[in-house]
Formats: sequence, C-alpha cells, structure tokens
Amino acid sequence: MISRVLAVAGAGVTLVGVVMLLVLAAQAGWFGPELRVVAGGAFSVALVYAGSRIYRKSGGRVGGIATAATGIAGLYLDVVAVTVIYEWLEPAIGLVAAFGIAAAGVALAVSWRSQPMAVLILAGVAVCGPVVTGGITLSLIAFFTATFIASFAAQLGRDWPYLAAVRTLPVVVATLVGIAQAVSLDVVGSDALPLLIVSGIVAAFGVGSSVELLRRNAADVMASVMAGVSAVPVLAVGTLFEPWAVTLVEGVVAIACVVVIAMVSWLPALARTILTIVGSLALLQAVLVPTATELRPLALLVVSAVLLATAHRGTSKPAYYSALAFGLFGALGYLVVSPPAAMMDARYATDEFGVVLAGVLLAIVLAGLVMVGIQLKIVEKNAQACSVVAGLASLYALASATVALGVAAIGGTTGFVAGHCAATIEAMAIAMALLAFGLKSEKYAHTALLAGLSLTAVSVAKLFLFDLVALDGLFRVGAFIVVGLLLLFAGTRYAKVFADRAAS
Repeated sequence: MISRVLAVAGAGVTLVGVVMLLVLAAQAGWFGPELRVVAGGAFSVALVYAGSRIYRKSGGRVGGIATAATGIAGLYLDVVAVTVIYEWLEPAIGLVAAFGIAAAGVALAVSWRSQPMAVLILAGVAVCGPVVTGGITLSLIAFFTATFIASFAAQLGRDWPYLAAVRTLPVVVATLVGIAQAVSLDVVGSDALPLLIVSGIVAAFGVGSSVELLRRNAADVMASVMAGVSAVPVLAVGTLFEPWAVTLVEGVVAIACVVVIAMVSWLPALARTILTIVGSLALLQAVLVPTATELRPLALLVVSAVLLATAHRGTSKPAYYSALAFGLFGALGYLVVSPPAAMMDARYATDEFGVVLAGVLLAIVLAGLVMVGIQLKIVEKNAQACSVVAGLASLYALASATVALGVAAIGGTTGFVAGHCAATIEAMAIAMALLAFGLKSEKYAHTALLAGLSLTAVSVAKLFLFDLVALDGLFRVGAFIVVGLLLLFAGTRYAKVFADRAAS
C-alpha cells in the first residue's frame, strides 16, 4: 500500500514538473520554444522506457506502471502544448496524434493488465490539461473527447469500472463548464455549434459504448451509470440555441433513447431506467421550451397521455413512470395557470381555451394513471387511496376547466357565474354516475358508493355555501333545480333497486 501511494505521488509530482517545463517556462521566457518541447517530449519518452525496464525487474510492477504512465501522460500534454500554445500543428493533426498516444498508453496498460495504469494516464491528462491550455477551452474539450474515444477499447472484455469513470467524467465536466462559459458570455446560435457537436458525439459514443459493454456484461453498473452521465451535456447545450433548435435536438435525443430501449434486448433494468430518465428530460425540454406558458400544462399532459397509452399497450413500467412524471409536472403547471383564486373570484378567472382542454385532459390522465398502475401492479396495494387522491384532483381540474370555459365562451362575471353553475351540475352528474355504477358492480360497489355519496355531499355543500351567494338570477335557480332533480332521481332509483332485491 505504501509503495503504491509513493509511486502515485511521484507520478503526480513529476507530471507537474513536465507541465511547468511546457507552460511556466514559456511564460517566463526560459530556453526557446523548440528546446522546451523537445526536452518535454524526450523526458516523457525516457520515462516510458525506464518504466518498461523497471516493470520487468522483480518487484518493479508498481514503480514501472507509475513511471510509464507519467511518461505517456507527459507525451500527451506535450502534443497539446505544441498544438494549442505554439500552434505548430494543425488542430486535426494534433488531435490525431493525441488520440494515438492515448490509445497506445491504454494498450500498454492492457498488455500489463493494469487498470491503475490506464487510470493514472487519463487522470494525469485530465488534471494537467487545463493548465496547459490556460483553462477550459474548445481545444481542451476536443482533446478530452479524443481521449474519451481512444480509451474505450481497453474496457472491452475487462471489468475496469474506474477506467469507465475517469475516461467519461473529464470530457463531460469540461463540456458543461464550456456551456456555462458560453451562457455567461452570451455565445449563442452558430457560435455555439462546436459545443453542440461535441455534446452530441460524447452522448452518442457514451451511450453506444455502454450498450456494447452491457452486451458483454449485463452486471456492469458503471457502464449503465456512465451512459446517463455522457448524455448530460447534450441535455444542457440547448440553453445556447433558439427554441426551435432546442426542440429539434432534444427531440432527437428522446427518440434515440426510445429506440435504444426498444431495440436493445440485453439492457439491464438500471440502464433502461437511466435512459428513460434521460429521454424524459430531453422530451420535457422539447415540449416546454417552445410552448407558451399557458399551454405548457396541456403539452405536458398530452405527452403523459401518450406515454400512458404506451405503458398500457406494452405493459411497460418505465413508460408508466415517465407518464407519471409528466403528469405530475402537468398538474403543477395547471395549478399555476388555474390557481384556486381563479375559482373564487371572477377578477382572477382565466379565459384560455388551452386551460379548459388541460383541465379535462388532467382528469383523464389521473384516472388513467390509477387504472394502468393497477394493471401493472404498481399501485395495487394502495389502489383505493390513489383513487381518492386522483378523484379529488380530477374534481378540481374539471370544475376549474368548466369555470374557465364559461369565462372564455361568455366572458366577464356572467361567464364566471355560468361556469360555476355548470360545474355544480357537472359534479352532481358525476356523483350520480358513480352511484349508478355502484349498483351494477358488486366488485366496486362499496368504493363507488362511498365516492358517489362523498361527491354528492360536496356538490350540495357547494350549492349552499358558495353558489347561493355567488350565483344570481336564472343561474342560481337552474343550479338548484337540476341538482334537486338529480337527487330525486338517485333516491328513487336506489329505492327501486333495494325494493327489487328485497322482493327477490
């Protein structure tokens, strides 16, 4: 243990010395550029050679690995300096050279069967790279991308989870920092296109490489996690583009996640869950960003309904949980565009038809969530409690949608009063339907009866506590007459049914 700690510390200190030779010497004007570059490269090659010699000696495995890893990382940083600082190499040639050095380094680690060596190389490059390039730049992100791709082959057929993390995290973090810098500097549109390209490459290669690793070893947890991590930049890069571009990019990401989940049969549950989350977040952005505020709840609920139908037809739990998430976001958004104040005071009432459609769809989605949840045995034990919560929320959604419809159709206080009159009658009609269903269904008789009587009590309470004060004229008369007739019908119907049962 002590030997490993000392070897890693020595590698780190030596690599810092190489960086000082390449960067600080240039800043101080020591030597000439050619001498600095040649000295750094020669010293790095000497370290690789010395490491290979040490490795062959008895007890030299630890020292040889640390020394050779330091040399390879130094060579990589030398190429970065030649490309970025001195600009002696074209960027494309510099990236190819860096790719080759990284690939050769991890190939040596594979031949020596040493995950720590591969980790040391990539960690050294990740830590010292920003020092050489003077911070997080597009050039550095490009070099990290090359390293990310070049080091993948070392994972094939090997359980090297730490390598998976250390090859993915640097490019993801650097890209996210680059996106944050672009946002702060107001870099948008075509100027931000390189960040979009890099984000897409990292996401595509990250997910693709994880899928291949999982094909070989479905128990590889790190591969599943890194599939999600590699997609984070492409979820964030949309902040730099116009809404239509965000919809296009995130829509492609969502479709790609669906295709991978549907087509790749060997994906474990964790990977499916992570890709479902990534796809849902991408779809959330694709829906919300270009949509007007008052229509966002409707858009979210439409997506929830589609996912719910998919979960029902395909008995898919990931699709159900995505539908649940979009449904909850839609419900919260509906409370924003149609708050309780809009139900209590005509001055705050909304008159958007989008709110009307969202309220109706919210009630449908809530009912569907309970039904499909029972089908998939997700809410089976708490079905009654979930039904009560969904029923109460649906009642509010339908009532507020009805009031909004009245205001949108008629306008002003008159529309508000007409909407409340219709909402009371609507609630009473639903209560009657539940009571009638309870009479026909033995399995759900108790639940339907309880729900119907509860809703009847709520409707009558609203009639006397709110409508009696808020409504006027024919609307008040109409509400009382219709509700009264429905109550008479219900009482008569129940009396007849019980009489028939007693006679039989």
